[in-house]
Amino acid sequence: MPQQTSSSRVQKRRQATLLEIRSTARQLLRKHGPTGVTVNAVAREMGMSGPAVYRYYASHDALVEAVIADFYQELTTTMQAARDACPPERPGRRLAATCRSMRAWAIDHPGEFSWMFASPVHAASRDDAESPRLRAGQQFEKVFLDQFVEIWEQNPYPATPFEDLAPSLQEQILDYAARSQSPLPPEALHQFLTSWIRLYGLLCMEVLHQLDFAYSDLEPVFEENLKELCAMHNLEYEPPRAS
Repeated sequence: MPQQTSSSRVQKRRQATLLEIRSTARQLLRKHGPTGVTVNAVAREMGMSGPAVYRYYASHDALVEAVIADFYQELTTTMQAARDACPPERPGRRLAATCRSMRAWAIDHPGEFSWMFASPVHAASRDDAESPRLRAGQQFEKVFLDQFVEIWEQNPYPATPFEDLAPSLQEQILDYAARSQSPLPPEALHQFLTSWIRLYGLLCMEVLHQLDFAYSDLEPVFEENLKELCAMHNLEYEPPRAS
């Protein structure tokens, strides 16, 4: 029993150090941007040596992957809470709440958002089913994909016939359907992906300030986009409630 207790304490200390390393990396990201997040910089902030940090994360890439996985988990939890605060019988409200919570988180965490979606995924991570970043990213993806499955099952929406799509597009959608194991028919899956591209593209441009030349407030543009997405999926659009 004493040996088990000692092992448990060691494991708890290790987990606490792992969390502190990732939290320190996040602070450096916010202060100095991606180039400021190095193993040596994290070590200095924590009063450790670089080699000591490598005992917890084997490389800089491994540390980045773990930190990004934390960001995905945080954003996923935020979106799930916003979705679940809406009644299941109001799918349009649930989808809009999910999208709005994602936008709010991204605006409040531009550095984290940029690292999640602009940082390249290394080939090793793409092929590693145990990659923390890959698994967390898949859970994030499911927040949206599962909602579109529910929407389709409750009230199938009109979509472009699959045979009318370009052959290359058909092939890619079928490949994605196999990888995501989605029950959506391919034409509905294509519409889901089209919706995600519109939502994500606008959000990236806002977070990266690529539309500042024309807009000082993108919320009305975002809401227009949400309204159009709801119409695409036969959903009732409800404007945001006054706070």
